[in-house]
Amino acid sequence: MHSTLSLQLPPSTLLHVTLEQFQAIAAANPDLRLERTATGELIVNPPTGSESSQKNSRLTTQLGIWVEAHEELGVTFDSSGGFILPNGAIRSPDASWVSRPRWEALTPDMRRGFAPLCPDFVVELRSPTDSLSLLREKMGEYLENGARLGWLIDPQNRRVEIYRPGQEIEVLPEPTELSGGDVLPGFVLRLNRIWG
Repeated sequence: MHSTLSLQLPPSTLLHVTLEQFQAIAAANPDLRLERTATGELIVNPPTGSESSQKNSRLTTQLGIWVEAHEELGVTFDSSGGFILPNGAIRSPDASWVSRPRWEALTPDMRRGFAPLCPDFVVELRSPTDSLSLLREKMGEYLENGARLGWLIDPQNRRVEIYRPGQEIEVLPEPTELSGGDVLPGFVLRLNRIWG
């Protein structure tokens, strides 16, 4: 019989951990969704609800199908994949993609652990409990650390914010699909499966 473990901290309590401490905590708690800010603050994300998980599965399935047809371009990751960003933060986007040359430049050890890079493409799918302002900060952090395209998908408000380096955030109310543009050529995310 498995018991459910959780870490509960009062809102005023911040835990700061080194990279090595974070890696040890993550290894000892594989069922927890953990992240680390650039300043070393430990973030414990609760599991998503079933509906949010289903929406994320639909998103990663569409991305995965495109990647299978375009394997030479890069590799994709689901929400359990962590990345050490150049600023020292460890983040786990809901879905992400890294170009093949950048992925292959990593050593096998780098690939086994938290990859030391920011994905080229990131998606954050807002769940009902997610703070929109914190997700926007996270999207900005991805751009500052090298992401070339980011989508913040907000099912509650049926809108998408598109993040690109050096450009204003593009807000799309109730789009039916999103294009990967020159970052993910030919990829189109159909949102009817996400909104539904």
